[in-house]
Amino acid sequence: MMKRYTKEIYVAIVIIAVVSLFGSYIPGLQFLAKWCKPPVMLFLGLAYAFFCGQGYPTFNKKVSKALLHYSVVGLGFGMNLYESLASGREGMIFTIISVAGTLAIGMFIGRKLLKVDKETAYMISSGTAICGGSAIAAVGSVIKAKPANMSVALAVVFVLNAVALFIFPTIGHWLGLSQQEFGTWAAIAIHDTSSVVGAGAAYGEEALNVATTIKLTRALWIIPLAIVTSFIFKSKDRKISIPWFILYFVIAVLLNTYVLDCVPVVGNIIYGVARKCLTLTMFFIGASLSTDVLRHVGIKPLFQGILLWFVISVGSLLYIVL
Repeated sequence: MMKRYTKEIYVAIVIIAVVSLFGSYIPGLQFLAKWCKPPVMLFLGLAYAFFCGQGYPTFNKKVSKALLHYSVVGLGFGMNLYESLASGREGMIFTIISVAGTLAIGMFIGRKLLKVDKETAYMISSGTAICGGSAIAAVGSVIKAKPANMSVALAVVFVLNAVALFIFPTIGHWLGLSQQEFGTWAAIAIHDTSSVVGAGAAYGEEALNVATTIKLTRALWIIPLAIVTSFIFKSKDRKISIPWFILYFVIAVLLNTYVLDCVPVVGNIIYGVARKCLTLTMFFIGASLSTDVLRHVGIKPLFQGILLWFVISVGSLLYIVL
């Protein structure tokens, strides 16, 4: 029965979420947005994908990507450059160490232990080391990866991201992690920027700021990684895909620090809208996980992703806590 009304259900959920999130700006209606939290919206997306399939797959993919980028840029208007650098300094240092280590461990698990093909193993390792789907897309374009290998790597990372958004805040509260500690851990151990920001938002304001700053700093490593990849796979003169929204995020932070400092209300409004858009994005991300995507995830690549994720999550947590 639900399959017959797939598109209608999709549209209804989106409309209700939009009205609830942005209707809260009307005096007296702030209560509308209380139920619209990132984990709730992700769960709705996953439930929709499981029971209804994909309503508007092309629209869903384009909107989730665009809305995520705009939301991340908007979050920059809620950050001060000096405070962000101070909170993220320790994580930035750890990033330098962890990126190279994650790539090495990932290739060892994928190639030596599980015998995953080189392209898929490298893309999963890159996605785990830096920023999930963006890193996979970047290195995939450099090595001209086969569509099947690209879909497998993206599916593995996506599934683990969905899991992380739910369990990381719970583990953080259970362990009593501070906002700084959780933000650093989420930025290091969670793949995609969307799930990092979503987990940070669920944990608290400071955790969100720390996680976003460190994750986007980490994402800048896409550029040197793509260059190194071209030599490893001997793929010179091939187009490198760079997520330019990172540059716009930095510009937003600079504008908020040096231009909007005298009128903070403007930055606060943009930041607030970005938070709401990010929450809405969680539904689109969850709704992208179809049964077809799950079928594409092979056992060995999935094991590689899980083992690597476990090693990095536990290792980074021990480093942060101890």
